[in-house]
Amino acid sequence: TGNPVTNNDGSIASTVRANPSAGFSIVGWSGQSGTNTLGHGLNAAPELIILKDRTNAGAWVVGSDYIGWGNRLELNTTAAASSASADFNSTAPTSSVFTTGSNQSSGNKIAYCFAPVNSYSAMGSYVGNGNASGPFVYTGFRSRFILIKRSDGTANWQIYDTARDPYNAMDSRIKANASDAEVSNAGYNLDVTSNGFRPTGGNNDNYNASGGTYIYYAVAENPFQANGGLAR
Repeated sequence: TGNPVTNNDGSIASTVRANPSAGFSIVGWSGQSGTNTLGHGLNAAPELIILKDRTNAGAWVVGSDYIGWGNRLELNTTAAASSASADFNSTAPTSSVFTTGSNQSSGNKIAYCFAPVNSYSAMGSYVGNGNASGPFVYTGFRSRFILIKRSDGTANWQIYDTARDPYNAMDSRIKANASDAEVSNAGYNLDVTSNGFRPTGGNNDNYNASGGTYIYYAVAENPFQANGGLAR
């Protein structure tokens, strides 16, 4: 919240706009050679970072606790996680900084950092079982927004939300990596409960292939409801 501020927690000064109570910050900086650290302003370690070079053409790089920080996904492609130690220098973020390597050594950068917040947001991974009753994924809340990506195979980034699908089974999907129109298909059903979600469309590479590994990011429908809403 508020205006962007200069953060000097890392080896490079960053410009940060952060909302720690929501577990989200936006970090801007100018890339420098070698390995560097950047302050993110969250007071908690991000478990998901989406990074983009604003100066040079390149992918939307995704780092996560749940693929390991020596690997990367790409938000703009269907590619599986691949080894990329030079993006985050194979170093997990701390409560104050994240690390970049030689792949991020030049150009103006922007990073979107996400840390889990109890009763507001959750991120993690699960393994598909290929069944019509897929694995139950516990979030601790009813989700308003869910992003899912298979990390060990080629698949789309699937976006579900209860604005478009207020009732189960949810089957309206938007692909973060594509310009496709919204698709509704019973083979991609998702049930959202008061404390998690479950894929119910059977064996599908995009969210429930047998033995497939998936990462997710979910945001609550009624954040901090018991305490009167999200802290401002």
